[in-house]
Amino acid sequence: MQRKGAALEMAVLGLLHESPLHGYELRKRLNLLLGWTRLLSYGSLYPALKRMLREGVITEVTNPASVSMRQRITYQITAKGREAFASEVTDDGPSAWEDEGFNMRFAFFSRTDADVRLRILEGRRSRLQERLDRQRRAAGGDDRYLTELRRHAIDSVEREVRWLTDLINAERGTGPEAPGSSSTTSSTPPRSSQHTAPAATPAAEPQ
Repeated sequence: MQRKGAALEMAVLGLLHESPLHGYELRKRLNLLLGWTRLLSYGSLYPALKRMLREGVITEVTNPASVSMRQRITYQITAKGREAFASEVTDDGPSAWEDEGFNMRFAFFSRTDADVRLRILEGRRSRLQERLDRQRRAAGGDDRYLTELRRHAIDSVEREVRWLTDLINAERGTGPEAPGSSSTTSSTPPRSSQHTAPAATPAAEPQ
């Protein structure tokens, strides 16, 4: 499975872990969750839902249509889906350090063990430090706009490295109270140097 597909499926399982949702509400909540990386379309969501239905990690329930309301399908997580989500939140390997994988994992840090959170944060910082070193080596040149673009990228990565260091210190007990240690974290990752999606605009549910 591609990384983006895996991140999306984890987000779906995480949201359905809280409560069953119909397609429109699920897409709306996913866009709030993924808003700093991309705007999710139905063309991306429904193929993922169909794949997850085939895998048996979610199921669907058709709600009877009323006079004023169209028939809607509600998606629910299965026991197999709960096991899959529990396995995902314990994964602290390199895929959890990449841009999209990290954002998704961080969104569910309140359900992640402290030692796993710390390894992911340290892995992410290490990955960004490597990126920062490459960008610094590439800095300079005669083109003013390329130089400014590189400078902007370096500033963005340096800011995230500082943010990660603060979180790591908190998790180790050497800084402010660790996010998610006793309640759901309210911290959000800083915007990366990549293009960020516009704010989500609710769209009508397709037929």
